[in-house]
Amino acid sequence: MHLAYPAVLSALLFCTGLYGVLARRNAILVLMSVELMLNAVNLNLVAFDVWLSKAAEETLHSGQALALFTIAIAAAEIGIGLAIVLAVHRSRGTADIDKLRDTAEGHDPDDPDRTGGPGGPGGPAPDSDADAPTTRATGTKAEATA
Repeated sequence: MHLAYPAVLSALLFCTGLYGVLARRNAILVLMSVELMLNAVNLNLVAFDVWLSKAAEETLHSGQALALFTIAIAAAEIGIGLAIVLAVHRSRGTADIDKLRDTAEGHDPDDPDRTGGPGGPGGPAPDSDADAPTTRATGTKAEATA
């Protein structure tokens, strides 16, 4: 078999994985795309190992050893990655990367402070010093009546 066949297949797999990493919003699908990219690299390693061992008449098979090492690292990576994704999904309720990025930056897309609603960028902040005396006064009135 020619070297071009597995090389082209590996390039197609890698491009598909790259598209998945760049275009997907779900963290689990991104992890699957990374695995697809790693498998494309493994296919290249084994194909070039077979091609070079035929040319050099060696039986070392270092490409296959590297492929096994990559598979072991990928298994550990997917185990830890899935554990992190599940923990984030339990705490935040979503695995959408864009929503996780927004909450990590400290603002919610539905927050009225960011959308120009009451107390938005043009108005006073809801917990500013101007509101503090009225809030304290209301709190003491509620305690006095109770």
